[in-house]
Amino acid sequence: MKAHLRVARAMDHLDEILRFYRDGLGFEVVGEFHDHEGFDGVMLGHAGLPYHFEFTRERGATAGRAPNAENLLVFYLPEAAVWQSAVDRLEALGVAAVRSHNPYWDRAGKTYEDADGYRVVLCRNGWENKPVAVG
Repeated sequence: MKAHLRVARAMDHLDEILRFYRDGLGFEVVGEFHDHEGFDGVMLGHAGLPYHFEFTRERGATAGRAPNAENLLVFYLPEAAVWQSAVDRLEALGVAAVRSHNPYWDRAGKTYEDADGYRVVLCRNGWENKPVAVG
């Protein structure tokens, strides 16, 4: 199955989320909507790639913070210059790395928290999907 993947998440802090994901992590706004049946939202991704994030805010409601420190988005950035550039952009915005709940991620890269408490790991390792025998 080939599909376009949307990762959707409710949030409370639109301006801060844009700053973190667009300005800090380098995502582009690929769509947005305002007052669509009581919801505002923005989609962030990269043109031509088969995925994007959708961040929505319901008017008059509170989404709340991340349920725990293991709700992670992990970006594998094996090229040293690309990884360092992502770290530098976030830290130039005043975003400080946080200690990861799972110590593996501190050894493999750096973890940052967005305005709603969701964590993003910038991992220095590569990753490739390979079939694994189950059972």
